Amino acid sequence: MSLPRTGVAEVVVPVLVRDLTPTDLPACTWSGSTAHLMQVERELVRAAAGDVDYLAVCTPADVAVAIGGIDYQVTAGVGTLWQLAVLPALQSCGLGTTLIRAAEDRIRSRGLHRAELAVEESNPRARALYERLGYLAHGRRPDAWDVQAPDGSLRRYETMCTLMHKDLS
Repeated sequence: MSLPRTGVAEVVVPVLVRDLTPTDLPACTWSGSTAHLMQVERELVRAAAGDVDYLAVCTPADVAVAIGGIDYQVTAGVGTLWQLAVLPALQSCGLGTTLIRAAEDRIRSRGLHRAELAVEESNPRARALYERLGYLAHGRRPDAWDVQAPDGSLRRYETMCTLMHKDLS
């Protein structure tokens, strides 16, 4: 293969979407702090119980490059997408779209016809993705969670989120 003069070439790599497992977590440090990954590990226990699905988009080397959850307990009859993340170096490569479409398929496979999510108002890039995939804004709400500082201490992060939904029927 010859490279264009710019030195840039397009590479197409197939990906696989599967359930995230605890053995994936050491390679997912890009998605958040140690405290965040401990929370994801707790969510995997809920996944084993069927309350949530937690998905991973993986490379041919079986490395997770996008992850995200679907919670079926937040609102009856709805799959709530949350903790969606794509390896920063691979954002805008279609991995978020792949993850969300796989999540929607999981929701449909449970006989449900609605997906919901909340996106931080300070994240217009993510909101644009969700809108491109057919999600509609229907409200706002404050949200907060603990974040871990480099020294290991926790602080409360507060934000405003736009609530979005999509009919999957």
